[in-house]
Amino acid sequence: MPGDTVSVIRPRTYEEAAAAVRACGAGGVVARGGPGRTHGDAARNAGGTVLDTTGLDRVHVVDADEGIVLCGAGVLLHRLTELLLPLGWFVPVAAATGPVTVGGAIGADLHGDSHHVCGSFSRHVLSVELLTADGEVHAVKPGTELFEATAGGMGLTGVILTATIRLLPVQTAYLTVATERATDLDDLLARLTADGHRARYCAARIDLTARGAATGRAVLTRADHTPLDGLRAGTRAWRHPLSHRARRIASAPALVHSRIPALVPALVPSGFFGGLPGGLLGRTAAGLLGGIRYHTAAPRARTGQLRPLSAVFGPADTLPHVPLGNRPHGRAGRVRYEFAVGHGQEETLHRIVRRLAAHRCPSFQAVLRPLGDADAGWLSFPLPGWTLALDVPAGLPGLAAFLDDLDEEITAAGGRIRLAGDARLRPGLLAAMYPRVADFRALRTRLDPRGVFVSDLARRLGL
Repeated sequence: MPGDTVSVIRPRTYEEAAAAVRACGAGGVVARGGPGRTHGDAARNAGGTVLDTTGLDRVHVVDADEGIVLCGAGVLLHRLTELLLPLGWFVPVAAATGPVTVGGAIGADLHGDSHHVCGSFSRHVLSVELLTADGEVHAVKPGTELFEATAGGMGLTGVILTATIRLLPVQTAYLTVATERATDLDDLLARLTADGHRARYCAARIDLTARGAATGRAVLTRADHTPLDGLRAGTRAWRHPLSHRARRIASAPALVHSRIPALVPALVPSGFFGGLPGGLLGRTAAGLLGGIRYHTAAPRARTGQLRPLSAVFGPADTLPHVPLGNRPHGRAGRVRYEFAVGHGQEETLHRIVRRLAAHRCPSFQAVLRPLGDADAGWLSFPLPGWTLALDVPAGLPGLAAFLDDLDEEITAAGGRIRLAGDARLRPGLLAAMYPRVADFRALRTRLDPRGVFVSDLARRLGL
């Protein structure tokens, strides 16, 4: 069995990447896009090699007339935005949490607040160059088995070297935002359904500490790209409509903002953080902060707010400016839990939210999003319906058994857990969640019989 030591290699050329794959040894290799702060174990490889692709960060070609870019897999999405926005183009699916690379967006088949409108990232990819286990580079296009296994395949089919992507045309560097409160989960889903998902971006932050009649209460935020005639004449925005100014934001979920992190030191007595092992934020304090957040994050309804794209889809990571660091989650850190259930399974969603509220999960990042049509990736996460993503303290008593129970309920409802952020799903549930997993394994056996590409996730789930 491999040990815990990991060799990290950062190639700067495709030849160096190929040499690293050929020389990886018995522990195998997996590519990693960002700086290693992912929630799950898809980009970890204990006892083997991790290929840091951020050195492959060249933008090779930009077709500003057609809206197509050819770039290296290590290019960060927010860097693409800085380059392309002044030309009137935006990335087709934007990331709001952390430094996501183009290769990572394809390998995890990134979905965002716009999935109900435009699908996942791979839907906008025209081709990739893929370094496979035999050391060869292949041009892979949509509609092929290899592309469908690679999109959402967690880097297990090979190393993405370059990608050609179709971009989104925009007239300004701004979003027009509408925010409102939903009194409970029924009210939230009714607002989303009545809206018909017309807004391009849509997300709701749910207060999981609320119970009783308020269970599932949320702040719902929707946004669209601002057209040129939506800017007020004479303003700086009107004079420079495509000017991109990099900014950091107070919290990560793209459209659901909060002022709570900055207020935590003033509002929470020091004893609140000492009530549970490792400084875990107590449930009473979590409930207090959840209520404050719900009542202060937004008025009952507000429309027409203008926000720079850089303030929403900037390079900020999760809670980058919280003075207390990770203390609300305790020294044990946090567990990311993200699941999807289909349309017609709203009662399952209700039951899970009620169970989370009853368990008093002090989550500060519980975001519900509508999902559109599924994409072609065999292991791609989204399905038509709803997804709820939350962070919970790893030190919460009974958490492992509780999440295992939720897994069972989600599986029975035809739902699934997002693999890109997972580090705990049991392998016996995988095939029920992802019906094409047998095809994925067969293709991997055919293309990579020696198991060159491997990760902790692949070992845990038998991929």
